Amino acid sequence: MTRAAYEISTDRARLDRGLIHRFLRDDSYWARGIPRDVVDRAIDNSLCFGLYHDGAQVGFARVVTDRAAIAYLADVFVLEGHRGRGQGKHLIEAVLAHADLQGLRRFFLGTADAHELYERYGFRPLADPGRMMEIARPYGPPGQ
Repeated sequence: MTRAAYEISTDRARLDRGLIHRFLRDDSYWARGIPRDVVDRAIDNSLCFGLYHDGAQVGFARVVTDRAAIAYLADVFVLEGHRGRGQGKHLIEAVLAHADLQGLRRFFLGTADAHELYERYGFRPLADPGRMMEIARPYGPPGQ
């Protein structure tokens, strides 16, 4: 299949929130167990990209941004039956080309297994990781 068989849209009304929630909750390593209300709030407060094939959603990415200086790319996925067809690249290229994300000072992301994909678009390990800090609160019951 070619890119022409796929469509990317930033129309939040088209997003299949149930599909996004199920993937993040059950199939992602980064948001396993995430509650539906958290997914809904994340979508409502982010710039979202849906990847569609024959009208059905098959991929997703969202960007948390002030649209001026900083952005964080999150929750990027392509459903298994559509992987290996260049659609991850297609999705990242659409994100990076979006008018609201041009001229940003910093664009961050976190990945455990897709470094090669993101490096082709200019992402690099943090130059000074000692400056970065986090508060990590996994989803699910305490102690899990």
